[in-house]
Amino acid sequence: MFLLLPFDSLVVNLLGISITVLFTLLLVFIIVPAIFGVSFGIRKVYMKTLLKIFQWATLRIERGAKEKNHPLYKPYVNGIIAKEPTSLEEEIKEIRRSGSGKALDTPEFELSDIFYFCRKGIETIMDDEVTKRFSAEELESWNLLSRTNYNFQYISLRLTVLWGLGVLIRYCFLLPLRIALAFTGISLLVTGTTVVGYLPNGRCKEFLSKHVHLMCYRICVRALTAIITYHDRENRPRNGGICVANHTSPIDVIILASDGYYAMVGQIHGGLMGVIQRAMVKACPHVWFERSEVKDRHLVARRLTEHVQDKSKLPILIFPEGTCINNTSVMMFKKGSFEIGATVYPVAIKYDPQFGDAFWNSSKYGMVTYLLRMMTSWAIVCSVWYLPPMTRQPEEDAVQFANRVKSAIARQGGLVDLLWDGGLKREKVKDTFKEEQQKLYSKMIVGNHEDRSRS
Repeated sequence: MFLLLPFDSLVVNLLGISITVLFTLLLVFIIVPAIFGVSFGIRKVYMKTLLKIFQWATLRIERGAKEKNHPLYKPYVNGIIAKEPTSLEEEIKEIRRSGSGKALDTPEFELSDIFYFCRKGIETIMDDEVTKRFSAEELESWNLLSRTNYNFQYISLRLTVLWGLGVLIRYCFLLPLRIALAFTGISLLVTGTTVVGYLPNGRCKEFLSKHVHLMCYRICVRALTAIITYHDRENRPRNGGICVANHTSPIDVIILASDGYYAMVGQIHGGLMGVIQRAMVKACPHVWFERSEVKDRHLVARRLTEHVQDKSKLPILIFPEGTCINNTSVMMFKKGSFEIGATVYPVAIKYDPQFGDAFWNSSKYGMVTYLLRMMTSWAIVCSVWYLPPMTRQPEEDAVQFANRVKSAIARQGGLVDLLWDGGLKREKVKDTFKEEQQKLYSKMIVGNHEDRSRS
């Protein structure tokens, strides 16, 4: 029989004590408060401490760069090209005035008009409104992460030591802690929903299902050290409605579900995600689709309509953009969710990139890499606004209703309201967009000609 040496016994005992203490701290300060939905305020103190460190680091960089005459802030604001909002007609008028000197009311085609479209095309290639929405935001202060420091190139010995200390804290302390919490939350979600699923339908099952979901999502929120501020909770989505929100990250679901009880909509997956989906649907009427069903718009609309018509069922959570945007803008909402005729509950989500960039660039990072980046950030800080419910007006079509909801979300979240489809990051521009510009130019020429004929 193998006998442990005294030193080995000491190491094993210390390791066992450390694991016991860690698990006790997790249970007392994180898991139990998550179960009851309370907080000791530790995360807010942590956030304020980080802010002071970031401010000091930024001031140190600015002072050091000034002493050595290093350029600090590069001339980058919202884009490479300064643009002012003008119409096609106004710009062509200016080109004609500076070129041929002819007035705009001349009905004939002018060769100089080509320069307007050439210039617009080149500007779009160099600095379009779509591509920049799929890259990380630049920060106004350095957050000791080497991910978004475009403006912070000056590094001193003191800052390097501070950055190295931050790496040790994030990877050697925060990462293991967050992985343990995430594993706990997911395990409890699968186990709890499976057990609740065997109960007969009724108020008891609904009550337990709601609290199991909330408890597990709150634990997962703490696994990201998420600090969330919820506003106007009296407007939270109610049964029989549809909750729509701007989309920045897969964790948007966790952010919202830790404060409310929703029916999820999505495609059926395999692997671990499939296990979670099958367990969740036993306890709650989520709406999952097979891969072949997702492409059938009519089938999807019918399933969603049947769900919202039952006022006893949970509100559906949908992200109409269909892809993740970098939290600076809101892009085109798909109209399918707005054709159903249900009450829509808009929600605006705005992340603070100082502590960690929540945006998921799915074209650049896989899910595992993205989650690793999230769990090695300092924290995830965001604000959530519940807007008053909105219904489709008699004179509105689905597209107009979707645009009205999108504008309300953008206005509340301080985001740029864009008409572009987020799918353009992977697809070509639709012919309809090109035809709109052609129609505007044609209307300008033909319209003016018709006006001259009448006069």
